[in-house]
Amino acid sequence: MEDESKRDLLMIPPHLAPISVAVFPLMKKDGLLEEAKTIHSSLNRAMRGRWVAFDEKGAIGRRYRRNDSIGTPFCLTIDHQTLQDGTATLRERDSMNQTRVDVRNVNKLGFELEMKLSNHHQSLDGLSNEKWKRIFET
Repeated sequence: MEDESKRDLLMIPPHLAPISVAVFPLMKKDGLLEEAKTIHSSLNRAMRGRWVAFDEKGAIGRRYRRNDSIGTPFCLTIDHQTLQDGTATLRERDSMNQTRVDVRNVNKLGFELEMKLSNHHQSLDGLSNEKWKRIFET
C-alpha cells in the first residue's frame, strides 16, 4: 500500500515548470466540473505560452500530490464558494500556503501568476497569507 503521508516534491524554479497552473474541481457534481472547465479555458487563454492543466481524477489530496511531484507551482481549486462569490483556492507548491483569489477576472489572475512565474529571482517560499492577499487584491 502506498504511503499517503509521503510528499514527493519537485522544487524546480517556477518559470521552468512544465505545467504552470493546474485547475481542479473539488468534485464533479453540483456544477463544479463545468465551472472549473470554464475557468481552465479562460486561464489557458490568459496565460498564453504557459501550460495550464486540468485534473478531475481522484481525491483532491492526490491531485495536489501528483502535481507536487511534477513541479507544478500553483494549483487552483474550484469549490462551492467559487459559485457563490467568484473566489477559488490557490495553493502554492513549495510552502503549501492556500489563499482565496478572485477568479472573475481571469486575465488579471493570469497576469499576476505570470509575473510570479517569470520573477524566478524572488523566492515563493514562506509568503504569508497577507502577502498573497496583497498580490491578488482586485
